[in-house]
Amino acid sequence: MKKFAVFASGNGSNFQVLAEAVNNGLIEGTIELVVCDQPNAFVVQRANELHIPVFTFQAKNYPSKADFEKEIINELQQRDVDFIVLAGYMRLVGPTLLEAYSHRIVNIHPSLLPSFPGKDAVGQALKAGVKITGVTIHFVDEGMDTGPIIAQKAVEITPDDTHETLQGKIQQVEHSLYPQVVNQMIQQLDRSKKEEEQNK
Repeated sequence: MKKFAVFASGNGSNFQVLAEAVNNGLIEGTIELVVCDQPNAFVVQRANELHIPVFTFQAKNYPSKADFEKEIINELQQRDVDFIVLAGYMRLVGPTLLEAYSHRIVNIHPSLLPSFPGKDAVGQALKAGVKITGVTIHFVDEGMDTGPIIAQKAVEITPDDTHETLQGKIQQVEHSLYPQVVNQMIQQLDRSKKEEEQNK
């Protein structure tokens, strides 16, 4: 059974969906830790209610990104975490964490990357007047939403869409797609491990 951590900064709706998918057996893994850079975020309450351990921190209390990422790595390693799932984590992952979990950090973004990276992708899409946006799940690298794409799904923008309605449509897609991809990742990690053992 693979172990993963969820990183979030806000409401935590994707975390909730992932936790429910674990409980329902749709994800063949366990959430060992929630990491949050906003101690008062609602995701912390969600995790507490589900009895999932939480590590919170405030970046301003550390001399550098490397310092708080080292502490995060320590927390992850204590729990034998195999990979990391970002679910509304509003910080760029730094080299310290990227090196420790190379090709084992995934992120979800509310657009069809490479279109509309960064903050408020929903607002960016509406401002640009496009008719299609969507959801992208990708591996994390040192750039802003630039890592290799794992999965994408389109969402139609209708003339009457507001920021709120479009965000709702995108979240619906996120909530169905993310658990599927996380489970696929677990299966891939299991296959890779078996191949390694066979080649020994």
